[in-house]
Amino acid sequence: MDGFDAEILSTVRIGEVVSVNGSQVVILIDQASGGVPRGSFGDLQMGTLVKIPKTHSIAYGIITGLTVPFPSHEDTSQLEILELTMTGESVTEATPDDVDSDPFRRGIRAMPTLGDPVFKASREDLARVYAPPETLSVQIGTIHQDNQVAAHVLIDELLGKHFAILGTTGAGKSCASARILHAMLEARSNAHMLILDPHGEYAPAFGDRAEVLTPQNFELPYWLLNFEELLEVLFGAGYDPGSLEASILADLIPQAKADFPSPANQAISPTADTPIPYKLSDLIKQIDNAMGSLDKPESLQPYRRVKSRLTAVHRDPRYSFMFGGIVVRDNIAQIFSQILRIPVDDKPATIIDLSGVPSEIVNAVVAVLCRLVFDFAVWSERAVPILVVCEEAHRYAPNSDDPAFALSKGALSRIAKEGRKYGVSLCVISQRASKVSTDLISQCNTIFGMRMTNNDDQNFLRGALSEASTGLFSCLPALRNGEAVAVGQGVPIPMRLNFDRLPDNMRPHSRTASFSAGWTEDSHDL
Repeated sequence: MDGFDAEILSTVRIGEVVSVNGSQVVILIDQASGGVPRGSFGDLQMGTLVKIPKTHSIAYGIITGLTVPFPSHEDTSQLEILELTMTGESVTEATPDDVDSDPFRRGIRAMPTLGDPVFKASREDLARVYAPPETLSVQIGTIHQDNQVAAHVLIDELLGKHFAILGTTGAGKSCASARILHAMLEARSNAHMLILDPHGEYAPAFGDRAEVLTPQNFELPYWLLNFEELLEVLFGAGYDPGSLEASILADLIPQAKADFPSPANQAISPTADTPIPYKLSDLIKQIDNAMGSLDKPESLQPYRRVKSRLTAVHRDPRYSFMFGGIVVRDNIAQIFSQILRIPVDDKPATIIDLSGVPSEIVNAVVAVLCRLVFDFAVWSERAVPILVVCEEAHRYAPNSDDPAFALSKGALSRIAKEGRKYGVSLCVISQRASKVSTDLISQCNTIFGMRMTNNDDQNFLRGALSEASTGLFSCLPALRNGEAVAVGQGVPIPMRLNFDRLPDNMRPHSRTASFSAGWTEDSHDL
C-alpha cells in the first residue's frame, strides 16, 4: 500500500477499533495522550466518512452515532465513542481474486479488527469514494462533508429500479426533482419524461424543453378508457361493475364500436375495453332503442341514469378534453406521440397539468395515463424507455384500501412492480412517506430523504430501508432546505448531500404564498 502511505500519514488519527459486530464497528476516540488535543474532532458528525487501513485495502465507514457514555464536567479524560457502518473499500494491492478495477467498491473483503487505527478521510478519499464507477452518471450537488466533492447519481441504476424523493412540505422536493431531471436531460437530450403535475408548478422549470398539456390543449378521448375507468368517470370511484348501469354499458358499448366506420373495428369483435373509437350519439341511440323495447316503466330507470350521465359529461366544459369535439376520429398515434414525445423534437419532457382537471376524475385520468404508458412500453418492446414522475404520489396511490383509489393505485403499482422489465421507470415524490402505498416505496431502490419531522414517516422509512442505512436517516429532522440523505443503488454509496441550486427561472413555482404581503392592501378586482 505504498501509494497510499503518504496520504494515510497526512490525515489525522481519530482512534482505534474496540468492537466489530457485522457491518457495525465501534471506535474509541483517542485521548490527549495521543498527541491530539481533546475536542479537536468537533467536525466529526453523523454521515462523516472515516477510513481504516488494512493490509491490501482501505476500508471506509460512515459515522452513524456519537456517544459519551460517562460525561465528565471536569477537565479530565472521558470516553468518547463513534459508531460506524462499513460501506466499502479501496484496493491498494491487487490479489488474484480481484476482478473489479474500480478505485472504490461497495462491500468489505477484509473487515476491521480490534485495535485497528482509524483516520479522518481526506479530500482525496472523498473524491475516490464518491466518484461514480465507469458508467454514465450526472452531478446533482455536493456532499455534505466537503462542498468541493461532487455528488453523483448513476442514471441506469436510478431509473432502472425506480426512485423516490420524500420530505416534508417546504423542504425542497420539487426543486430537488427538477435538479435531477435537468441533470439527466443535460446528459441525454432525447429522453422521454412524463411529469404528472397536480399543482401546475413544473412548467416554468423546463421552459421550452417541455410540452405542457392542460385540459385546454390536451385530448384524452373517452374511447381510450377501459370499462372500469369509464365507470369511474361517469359514476364515481368504486362504482359496482355488477350494477344494472354497468351491465347496460357493457352490452351496448361494443355495439356502438362495431357501428363506427373504421377498418380496425371491422377486423375484430370489439369489447367494452377495446381502445377503438365510437360515437356517443351511437351509444345514446342504442340506449334509446333498448328503452323502447322495454315493457315495464320501472325498468327504464337504469337506462335513464346512464343516458343522463353521458349527456351531462358531454355538455360539461370541464370534461371537454375527454368528451368534447364534434368529430370522432382514430387519432391514437397522435395521442401517444404527444404524451410520450415521439419524436422528441427538442422537448423531451411532457408535463400533464392536472390542476385544471375536475377533482372527481383526477384519479381516473392518472390511471389512464399510466396504463397507456405501460401498454405502449409492452407493445414497443422497450424501444422507448420512459420515466413517469408522480408528484404528490400519496394523492393517487395512498397506503389505503379505499376503493376510490383502486384504479390509479393499481396502474402505478403495476409500473412499480413490472415497469423495469419493459423500460418504464417511476419517480415517486411525496411529503408523507407513510401515506404512500408500500407497493410503490418498496420497489424504489433509491431514496432521497429530505427534512422529515413526522415520526410515522421516519419510522416508515426505517422499516423500508436496510439496517445499514437507518443511521443516516436519523438526521432527517435536522436537514436544511435543499439537503437530502440518499441511499440505494442509484448513488455510489449512502450519502448526505446538498442539491445544486437551480437558477430562479428554472425553479418550480412551489413557494409558499406570502400572507403578510397579500394582506397589505384591499383587493377590489376579481
